[in-house]
This record gives sequence, C-alpha cells and structure tokens, in this order.
Amino acid sequence: MGWIIAAVAVLLPLLVLLSFRVGRRLLSTFFIAAKYGTLYLTGVLHLTRRLQRPMMLRLIFEDLGSTYIKLGQIIASSPGLFTDRYVDEFRNCLDRVRPFPFERAMSILREDLGDTALELVVESQPLASASIAQVHGARDEAGEDLVVKIQRPEIQGLIEADLTIMRFWARVAAALLPTVRLANPVGIVEDFSKTIHEELDFVKEGENIDEFNRIMGELGHDQICAPRVDWPRTTRRVLTMERFHGHNVDDVETIRASTVDAEGKLLEGMRAWFQCVMFYGLFHGDVHAGNLMWLDDGRIGFLDFGIVGRFDSQQRKMVTRYVMSFATGQFQQLAEVMVEMGSATATVDVQQLTRDVERAYAPLRQMNFAEMKYIDLLPNILRMARRHQLRLPREFVLIVKQVLYFDRYAKLLAPDLNVFTDPRVFSALAQDVARALAQA
Repeated sequence: MGWIIAAVAVLLPLLVLLSFRVGRRLLSTFFIAAKYGTLYLTGVLHLTRRLQRPMMLRLIFEDLGSTYIKLGQIIASSPGLFTDRYVDEFRNCLDRVRPFPFERAMSILREDLGDTALELVVESQPLASASIAQVHGARDEAGEDLVVKIQRPEIQGLIEADLTIMRFWARVAAALLPTVRLANPVGIVEDFSKTIHEELDFVKEGENIDEFNRIMGELGHDQICAPRVDWPRTTRRVLTMERFHGHNVDDVETIRASTVDAEGKLLEGMRAWFQCVMFYGLFHGDVHAGNLMWLDDGRIGFLDFGIVGRFDSQQRKMVTRYVMSFATGQFQQLAEVMVEMGSATATVDVQQLTRDVERAYAPLRQMNFAEMKYIDLLPNILRMARRHQLRLPREFVLIVKQVLYFDRYAKLLAPDLNVFTDPRVFSALAQDVARALAQA
C-alpha cells in the first residue's frame, strides 16, 4: 500500500504539470538541456568528441524551437555585445534553421488559402528556413514567379509557453540578483515578446511592405523597392509575394564583376533608409545581408518586414538631431539628445556625459569606412547609458544595430568612403535633416 501512495505522490504532480502547455514545455526544456549537458560532460571526460560551448548552446536553441532560435538571431546580429565565437556560431540561426516537412507546409497553405492554394505550383525545397517561417518558391497560374512564406506549425502556442517561462525567470533574476536587475531583464523579455508577436502576423508584415513601397514612391526612389504582396493569397500565417532575382549585398565578387556602381547604390540605399526614419518615422529593423539584395534589373530590394521600427514625431525629431549632432561633431548637443531619449533623472551629469560621448565618437569622424570600428559603437552607447542611468528606447538601439549592418556593407563595397566628410553624403544629409526638422 505504501508504494502505491508513494507512486501517486510522485506521479500526480507530474500529470498535473503535463496537463498544461507551460508544464510540458518546462519538462521538454529540461530534457533537451540535460541531453546536451551530458554530451558536453562526456566530451570534457574525453569519452566523446568535445562539444564546444557555442555550438552546444546553438543546438539547444534549435531543439527548443522558434522562440529560442529568435534569441539566437539576436546573438548573431549583436557583435560587440557577444563574443565572436558565439556571433559566428549563431549566424546559422539566421536562415539555415532546420526546415519543417513540405507536406506540413502544403497543409497550412490549403487550410489558409483554400482553392487558391491549388493554383500555385510550389517548390518542395525551401529557399530559406528561419525561426518563424520558411520560404518556398512558387509559380501562379499565369506563370509569375512568387515566393510563399509559411509560418511554422503550432508556433503561436509554443511561443506563449516560452514567454511565460522567460517572464518567470526574469522576475526571479531581478528579485535575487541586484546586478542583473540593473539590466532590466523583465523589460528585455517584454520587448522580445512585442517583437516576436509582431512577426507572427503576416498580414501586418504585408501592410509594412506596402507602406515601404508607398514611401519610396513619395520620396522618388524608383530604384529602391520591396516585393509586391499577393493579397488574395496572404493570411496571418501565409505571405505570398513577387520573387526577387539577384544576389545578396555582401556578395562582393559578383557585384565587382558587374557594371553596378556599388558605392553609389550603397549610398542610395542608406539615404532611402535614413529618409524613412526622418520623414516617416518608419524603418526596416533587420537589414542583415539576407534581407538586402542587388536585383538583376539594377534596383535595391529590401526583404522581410517582420521587424519594423516606428517613431512618433517627437522621437523622429530627436533621432534627426542625434544624427546631425554626430555628423557635425556637436557632442554636447549629442549628449543632451541622449538624455532626452533616455528619460534621465535630474541628477545626470551632462558635462561628464558629453566628455564620454566625445571620447567614444570623435575618432569615428576622422576615419574612412575601412578604418572605422562601428562594432564598438553599440556597446559604447549601452555602457554610457548604464553609467549615466539612461533608459534608451528599444527603437533607438534597433536603429544603431542597422547602422552596424550598413557599416559592414560599406567596408566591403566602399572602404575609402567617409560619410561625414564626403560632400555628396554630407550635403544630402544636411538637406534631409533641415527638411525633417522643419516638418517635425
């Protein structure tokens, strides 16, 4: 009788735990972590080939699925905040995530599109597979080349369970560890939750694409575009678009072998991106190389509008002032804008902040792209913000990360360029800033 009571005492809480999605997710997380922990330990004991920690963590994230793969993408996109070993390893999470079966993808298409799904000839091999969705090439009944972005099966419930767990541990860490509390782990999880929920709505992404194309038209950038959305074949889980043909912006050999003015194209793309920020308060928030293309017809194509930053008129004005202060070397004004952005306390020492800003940024204005180390820019900004108790908005940190991407492309395609001394760049920037401030 005693063993029966003991068994019930052990199994009942387990059964109750398994009856909730969060409980099942906790158990699966434990077993996945235990699996790779065991593999790592056997490697340390020289019983098997040693598994390096960056690879082990990346494999754990991939086994855990979409939410953690998204975290891996943040690591891959944040050089300077994470070591090179982790950044390089987690680049595998950008577009080389394990695909889900083609049969499941077609099932989702049929569920969401009904009979219109039968009008598409879909390629079985995905073009890309990422944390939220995978992309397949397709062709419609008229023979037009399309791509179909299909959300991963059952992803929404999985993400909600993961976010519940993350919020719990963030609150525990903030309560028990004062040093962690300064990093605001609860706020980080909430920002992450906001971002990932935006990416789950493909109708919203389609609207972002349409808005971007409209803005490019109003600005007169006929050489900058995003793919046209096929709205009759688009739902919250399926996004159908025209297919772009070309090559990624970091494919240096192909670009140099062509007749494309790489430096001119890069400057045009950067200016269009900054004009979006200054005039419309909208910007593409993930311009890594997989999302920026030189198209075969000479245009620049922006892809994947799941992450989009938005500023209200006051924020637009602050960002514009920030850019101009940086470009002209007015470091006290730059510090004052940072204080406004970060909702600083009245006790902030603006003069000390000015000295810190000048020490970090002044050398950048004297270098060409090949010499610059923008890789240090975001960590420096965050360190200064913490030192002076500034809380910079998520959109501002996001915008600086895009500058890091553009910096990488500039080093590859225009290493002798300095955007702050080149008259083509500075005169155009000054005109844009003056117009933006007048409109704000």
